[in-house]
Amino acid sequence: MANIKSAKKRISIIEKKTARNKRVKSHLKNLAKSLDASIAESDLDTAKEKLVLAEKRLNQAAAKGVIHKNAASRKVSRLTKRFNKANAK
Repeated sequence: MANIKSAKKRISIIEKKTARNKRVKSHLKNLAKSLDASIAESDLDTAKEKLVLAEKRLNQAAAKGVIHKNAASRKVSRLTKRFNKANAK
């Protein structure tokens, strides 16, 4: 345990940031699962809406530094490819 006041403050800040990052990453994973479920059910209208929302949230997470911008771009690309593949059928 830290004894210095500034170290105690940093620990507090890190805990808050960790909780926020965990919440955001969990939300992103849930969006991807929801999109996959819509694709599996062949509900392409809902899937399109979820894809747009997922892309927006991924880009926001990248802008805030929760995930790396290239990771966000990669995830968006993969989700889009899955949607396009289902849409082509």
